[in-house]
This record gives sequence, C-alpha cells and structure tokens, in this order.
Amino acid sequence: GTSEEGAPPVQQCFMIPKKEINVVSDMAKWKRSQAYADYMGFILTLNEGVRGKKLTCEYKVSEPIEKLVALLNTLDRWIDETPPVDQPSRFGNKAFRTWYAKLDQEAEKLVSAVIPKHLADAAPEVAVYLKESVGNSTRIDYGTGHEAAFAAFLCCLCKIGVLRVDDQMAIVFKVFNRYLEVMRKLQKTYRMEPAGSQGVWGLDDFQFLPFIWGSSQLIDHPSLEPRHFVDEKVVNENHKDFMFLECILFITEMKTGPFAEHSNQLWNISAVPSWSKVNQGLIRMYKAECLEKFPVIQHFKFGSLLPIQPVTS
Repeated sequence: GTSEEGAPPVQQCFMIPKKEINVVSDMAKWKRSQAYADYMGFILTLNEGVRGKKLTCEYKVSEPIEKLVALLNTLDRWIDETPPVDQPSRFGNKAFRTWYAKLDQEAEKLVSAVIPKHLADAAPEVAVYLKESVGNSTRIDYGTGHEAAFAAFLCCLCKIGVLRVDDQMAIVFKVFNRYLEVMRKLQKTYRMEPAGSQGVWGLDDFQFLPFIWGSSQLIDHPSLEPRHFVDEKVVNENHKDFMFLECILFITEMKTGPFAEHSNQLWNISAVPSWSKVNQGLIRMYKAECLEKFPVIQHFKFGSLLPIQPVTS
C-alpha cells in the first residue's frame, strides 16, 4: 500500500465491505480463531500492565489516548442532550434509541478523528466495534458482550498501531475507565436491562473486565485483602484508586438489601485468600461464562483485524 512520507504502509485488507464482517456461528471455530487469541492476548497483556498500580498513579498519556477520551466525552454529552422520555414501562427508556441513532450515524467520523490519515481505510471496520460497544438499541439492554466489543475496538486500534505498548496503563486507567463512567450513565439514564444476565449467579449485571483488571491492581497490596471489599468504609475510602472497588460502589448504589443476597458470586470471591488467586479465577470465569457462552458472543464481529481464521502461529 502507499502512504504518507515516513508512515507505515496501510495493509490493503483494512477496508472491509460491511457484508464481510461476520458473526459467530460456531463456538469451536471461535475458540480456535485468530480473533479469540488476539482478544484474549490483549486482555491478559493489559492485566499484567496494571498489576499493582493505582488509578491515580503517574502514567504516559499519548495523543491518541486524549482523542479517545474526547470521543467518550462526546458520547457523554449526547446523553445530556437526549433526556429520557415519559413512557409507561419503567425499564428500557426509548430515548436510548435516539441516542444510539446518533452514534450509528457519527461512529465512522468519531473513529476517523482518532486515527491518522494514512490509516483512514481502517475507520469503517474499527467503527463497527464502537457501535457494538454501547448496548442494543432494539432491546435497550447492555451486557458483557457489549463490553467485549469495546475491548475489541481498543484491540483493533493496537493492531493498526494507533495505540502502542507504552499506552497500556492509559488504555485501562484513562480510556476504559472513562468508558465505564459513560456506560454507567447510560444504564442509569435509560434504565437499560442487563443483557444475558444470570441474575444473582452472575458476577455483575453489566461488566466483567474491570473486575479482572481491578483485581490485578490489588495484587500484593500491603493492607487490602479480598475480604475487605465487602466493607463499605474500605470501599468509600479507596474506590478512586481501584477499579474493582469502583464497581462494588456502583453495585451498592444500584441495588438494595444484603450484599450476599444481591451479589452472591462476589460475596463468595471475598472469601478467596489472595488477589492473585481472585485474578486467576476471574480470568477462568470470564472465558467460561462470557467468551464461551453463545448468547454473549453470538454478536461478536470478525473482519480483517480480528479474523475468524484459525490461529496460524
């Protein structure tokens, strides 16, 4: 491919006609795919990158990271500009569809503002993952499959070289954390239903990744142990430093009654002796309960950046 002076050549495979973006139909094929290997490799690389680090620590913030935060700020502003409508049913406010229609229309333009001109051909494919990452506009629901689409969106930006190795901490602490804030606002504003939730037997109604990366942050912490996250005082004092505790805070704000009843799985996890054991267990659980469950992963998209072809190396 040709490119600007000094820029790496664009791979011609980036531009994918919409019809060629495929979805999962065969779980065995998915688990053997290059997409699965790349996606899981990305999650685990970030897991190591944030190990033992606080959200408030110093880290490099590159220009693409700033642009991604600006993109998420735009989505946040659109929520303010699209208030919920009066409707008889309590859940699934139809104003979400108006908000989503705007994203659907603007996604490619938003992505084009993040990636350099010589990679412009990648924008339509990368934008597909952004559109998938905010919930379903028909059902007005959101779940771990949508969260996985946002991680895939970031993974694609790494694959085309927009995000680099030294962006790891900023990807989780600045971009993904901002994404979580916007998703929580969407969930609250439009009263979104949990997608594919297992109710009390699931880890959380909406998210999974911040528990994985959040538990990695807490590995070898001098005083905070897994048993402490069910203590309200500990959560209130430390949530600004740790994603895991931020998630716990959000759950306790949204749910009533004893923690052990509304979040049984997390209550069980609080009995695990160390954060490294929690982290390993959550990675196993994520594969089994999210990535290997057809209802969650059936909408996952494939293209030239995350191909369905079997792993080659």
